[in-house]
Amino acid sequence: MTEHDLIRELAEKNSTKIVMLVADGLGGLPMEAGGKTELETASTPNLDRLAARGTSGSSVPVLPGITPGSGPGHLGLFGYDPLAFKIGRGALEATGIGFELGPHDVAARGNFCTLDAAGKITDRRAGRIASDESFKVVEKLQAVKVPGVEVFVRPVKEHRFVVVFRGQGLDGGVADTDPQATGVAPLDPQPHTAAAAKTAEVAKAFVAAARTLLKDEPKANGMVLRGFAAKPALPSYEELYGLRAAAIAVYPMYKGLAQLAGMKLVGTSQTLSEQVDELAKCWQSYDFFFLHFKYTDSTGEDGAFPQKVKRIEELDAILPRIEALKPDVLIVTGDHSTPSKLKSHSWHPVPTLLVADTCRPDGLTKFSERDCLRGGFGIFPAKHLMLLAMAHAQRFGKYGA
Repeated sequence: MTEHDLIRELAEKNSTKIVMLVADGLGGLPMEAGGKTELETASTPNLDRLAARGTSGSSVPVLPGITPGSGPGHLGLFGYDPLAFKIGRGALEATGIGFELGPHDVAARGNFCTLDAAGKITDRRAGRIASDESFKVVEKLQAVKVPGVEVFVRPVKEHRFVVVFRGQGLDGGVADTDPQATGVAPLDPQPHTAAAAKTAEVAKAFVAAARTLLKDEPKANGMVLRGFAAKPALPSYEELYGLRAAAIAVYPMYKGLAQLAGMKLVGTSQTLSEQVDELAKCWQSYDFFFLHFKYTDSTGEDGAFPQKVKRIEELDAILPRIEALKPDVLIVTGDHSTPSKLKSHSWHPVPTLLVADTCRPDGLTKFSERDCLRGGFGIFPAKHLMLLAMAHAQRFGKYGA
């Protein structure tokens, strides 16, 4: 029997409500030895108050020492083993903008970048080009044709776009072309397996044609492709947990992941305050609510320690409005750590807090990396968080006689 078989067997329906608030890239590091992390630096009176009521711990997104992407990080939080259910970023982005992937499609997430005269990357995000500017650049790419396949290019947000290749014999096993560094050229698409050789050649042809079209752009004169993937098959939240699940997110990738897990996208909010407005509006219609807050991650990736602190404080300030809805289970966590010191995702365990009347308080009075390491949940796999949420919502029956 698998974990999912057991969940299906024990899941029970009732009227309890679960809120999962995900601060993307929440975990951090001190900038200097002996210093404080972003979370430890921030003023978080509401999180600290909730920590005294609930149980804390540190979640491991994939495995100890493994740095996760956002896809695997969220899959774990949703209760899917990210090693068993691998979803490429391209499929997430495409689904998130409403592109219906077919059985012969491979999608890739595109990032516009800025190249110097030698073809080397000077800015991996094209100065975080504004969406209205990047959408015009995407229009140029509509002209790209690759023999033997259909090509679809769609804008996402800021420097991000999606490209979908449709044709027979395509496979998502192609390496990213983003070298994750400046001062070097974008990589060529390379197949991980023989089955992906055709896709890699298609991607090379697309990139070559795109470079010609982009060469005179002031910011977005280059591009990299990431997360080549076909459409995955996940059991839905309704099928697995018996939960009517809603997702309230701003960025398309997270909307895409939620949809692939069978969640209903709710509203068109663009700010955290608007997201909580949507939460209140749909409160009676769903059992589980996923709220995604992006900016703890993007500030960490920019190495902007003070800005990440401010974003954490923004998150803390919204909590009383969520509490006012009286969720039976409230979870605050992240999909991975993004320390400003590293300017990237990292392998560090993620601070996690679960608050419910059924909690066994662990004596903590602050929510931080150091405190969560001493929390009642200990260091635990992120894929077990939904089990804890279901249990505290009293949505599991007893196992065995």
